[in-house]
Amino acid sequence: MAAVLLQIGFLIWVYATLWFIVSLLTRRNDVADIAWGLGYVVICIYLFQTQVKASIPILVYTLVGVWALRLSTHIFLRNWGKTEDFRYRQWREEWGKTFYWRSYLQVYLLQGFLLWIIALPIVVAGISAAQEWTIATYLGILLWAIGFFFQAVSDYQLTQFVKTRKHKEDVLQTGLWRYSRHPNYFGEIAMWWGIFVIVLPLPYAWMGMIGPLTITLLLVFVSGVPLLEKRYVGNAEYAAYQKRTSVLIPWWPI
Repeated sequence: MAAVLLQIGFLIWVYATLWFIVSLLTRRNDVADIAWGLGYVVICIYLFQTQVKASIPILVYTLVGVWALRLSTHIFLRNWGKTEDFRYRQWREEWGKTFYWRSYLQVYLLQGFLLWIIALPIVVAGISAAQEWTIATYLGILLWAIGFFFQAVSDYQLTQFVKTRKHKEDVLQTGLWRYSRHPNYFGEIAMWWGIFVIVLPLPYAWMGMIGPLTITLLLVFVSGVPLLEKRYVGNAEYAAYQKRTSVLIPWWPI
């Protein structure tokens, strides 16, 4: 396990450095968002090539690959023809002369480290020779499917809303967004817990739990919900939306 983690750590370092170079060439740091999902694809391919090709690992690689490729494609299409995402543009202005080294450390290497942590359930599956499906396998697939539905559909609904809204500060409050202010984040969290449930019967499963726990904490308390909620401070329509709509877990509006 330790040797595989070290190998993947080195692989991620090379991967993150290459994307940092891409960001310098394109003069935009939001390529890191595209790199995020594709990084998991790279890990899955590496494990598939170097570890036992068993049923459970291949299932995990497939589910993670479907999520990652859809997400990266969505972000690429969303950013195409637009200026750099406001978050990265703000950092570019705030960091000034220290922008390059802080970008490498605080965007690419930090993201690589988080990728390494969150991918732990994939590694747990990858080093296993498990072929037999258990009830945990089916429950995990179900949870992953629910998460994938919420993320894919809510991303599509948001994309269509942005295309047709009359004002930039308008708030999407229909579809899945009627039941959760962040259904896409709920979907991502559910998918990662689904992957963990699949690997639950395997050796080192306790280590695999670190991955979904990390992504949950990040999205709920650090880089997901808080950043977007802060963006709408002072927006009366969003304030009313907050009062009647669940922040994350879908529920009937008040």
